[in-house]
Amino acid sequence: MSYTWRYERADGQELPAAALPAEAVSDGFPNQGDAESWIGENWRELRAAGVDAVTLLEDGRPVYGPMSLHEQ
Repeated sequence: MSYTWRYERADGQELPAAALPAEAVSDGFPNQGDAESWIGENWRELRAAGVDAVTLLEDGRPVYGPMSLHEQ
């Protein structure tokens, strides 16, 4: 199993990781907990890079999301 984040604009359009700064993205995680910890530590950098929401994927299938990166 591999967990990854899909990066999205507010309109739902996917932002390819290659279009974002390398330090703002991750290649993947062995488990959901690691992926969630990482997003908790890095969401501000992603937001600053133009990401509005993220969706967690397990082997390419959505687990949940989109989850807004805007503070509520």
